[in-house]
Amino acid sequence: MFKNSDLRPSPIAGQWYSGNAKQLAASVDQFIDDAENPKFQGEIIAIIAPHAGHYYSGSVAGYAYKAIQGMNPDLVVIISPMHQPYFESILTSGHDAYETPLGFIPIDKKVTNELNSLLNSDLGYGMKSIRNDREHSIEIQLPFLQQSLSDEFSILPIMLRDQSFNVTRTLGITLGKVLKTRKFLLVASTDLSHFYSQETAKTLDREMLMRIENFDPKAVLDAEDIGVGYACGRGAVASVLWATKELGGDQVKILNYGTSGDISHDYQQVVGYGAAVIVKSKG
Repeated sequence: MFKNSDLRPSPIAGQWYSGNAKQLAASVDQFIDDAENPKFQGEIIAIIAPHAGHYYSGSVAGYAYKAIQGMNPDLVVIISPMHQPYFESILTSGHDAYETPLGFIPIDKKVTNELNSLLNSDLGYGMKSIRNDREHSIEIQLPFLQQSLSDEFSILPIMLRDQSFNVTRTLGITLGKVLKTRKFLLVASTDLSHFYSQETAKTLDREMLMRIENFDPKAVLDAEDIGVGYACGRGAVASVLWATKELGGDQVKILNYGTSGDISHDYQQVVGYGAAVIVKSKG
């Protein structure tokens, strides 16, 4: 299907995760198999997962993907920060599909165009299409999705430079309108605090995770402004929280937490990682 398509080649395979398909599939499967989650009442409509290299954050991410193992959404919307030096507020891929060692994942152009049109109306601008980007925080989720979901799916990748209240709330509410009639899964891609000591990181991350679990997108954004918690993808999390509120979500459950220090045993400057699900338990 994608033989002659315009593919976004992976800039991180072989570095952030294995470039060998068999090794990658085996490692992702192991992360998922090792996770132990409680049973959930209701329907999982979104997850929150970290986006560091699989070596560091894969064991935490495995909890989020264990929760959706066997699900079969037609569309997965992945929202992440944009770490690269672009100036536009909201970005998406201009390619037809993403490529990983496990295969190709098409981008749903129809949904992309529909969302773009609504954002132009509501915000005054839409998503900037970019090509050959090196942003890792969308791609790092893809092998987990490829191994955990039970059928083929398309994606809508959204990368945020502007993580302000107005942009993230408008994006979330607009996504709620677009997804109401679709079989979807939302993914917020974020790490937590960066380069604090293990002890300080745990304090900051506990506060951020509490705000996420309280289902309070504004409080998630405010945490960094007042210096009590950090997440590089706070805007991605807030957008997904607003979207899921529109779609009937009513509970957030934190599944797992860890830091890079748990893997490297360097506790002086760690990065925090959390995994969570958003559940629609009513109706």
